[in-house]
Amino acid sequence: MPAVSSVLVPYTSYLRVYEPLAAFPEPERSHWARYARRGRTPTAQDELRGSLADLLPTPPVPVPVHESGDAFVTEVDGVVCVCPWRTRLRGWLALEELAEQLPPPLLDAVLPPVVRGQAAADYERWRDRNPDARPWIRSAVWQVPVRWFTLFSDDERTYEEAGAQVGEDAADVSKAHVLRYRTPMVQARRRVARALKALRDAMDDGPLIEGLVDVGRWLEEFHPRSLVELDYGGLVHVLSAERLDEDHSAADVAAGIAALRAGDGEGASEAYGRLSERWRAVRDLQFAN
Repeated sequence: MPAVSSVLVPYTSYLRVYEPLAAFPEPERSHWARYARRGRTPTAQDELRGSLADLLPTPPVPVPVHESGDAFVTEVDGVVCVCPWRTRLRGWLALEELAEQLPPPLLDAVLPPVVRGQAAADYERWRDRNPDARPWIRSAVWQVPVRWFTLFSDDERTYEEAGAQVGEDAADVSKAHVLRYRTPMVQARRRVARALKALRDAMDDGPLIEGLVDVGRWLEEFHPRSLVELDYGGLVHVLSAERLDEDHSAADVAAGIAALRAGDGEGASEAYGRLSERWRAVRDLQFAN
């Protein structure tokens, strides 16, 4: 487990899939079974400390040299489920997205072209050997993408204030607020399908539909008895307890989709307005002093 440091969690949210051990081939299944029996496993903060530490050397290391052997572990109806970190694969994917988000001069200053070129070459060789690989974790900075909320209902929401007990372990006490949703894979897939039908009946194809199609295809890659989790992650460090307590974004998304299905354009606009205003305020904090 990474050493404790004072590094703060970046303002990132996560969409994770926990698969039952039966979904993994040997010898990976045995590895995760032994891993889960160890008891306490690393946290999201531990994972981020490690990835941030890789960016400190000169030149930085944007993608780990070796794949992580760690995972998040939970239990669903008595079945152990794991969510492998796969930090190396996610590092390559994040590097591709970074090239689309930053202007070339800034990107070159953050990650020199020679570093990015070597990482791209390594990824291409790795993909040739692992054509079916996919990450168990998706992330977003300074937001929770609207399409993620379609996977969940408001009654699957869990909010714990800092210092409250989190999870099943009485010793598991959160030092920060926790806001997350969890749902069975079958429910997540069903909600994606229903949302897509409502959106396609009401509007032309666009970024929201395209993003939801992408999420739906990603979910199809996993075992049907998996667990899907949306975690506000580092966003809880920038949002007050009051704002977190009042945040029911999944309910707003569900209300908007239900209004579209009923042909209630005004109701859909009101739900989207609440959601848009909430997350615009969060994104604006990125540029605040």
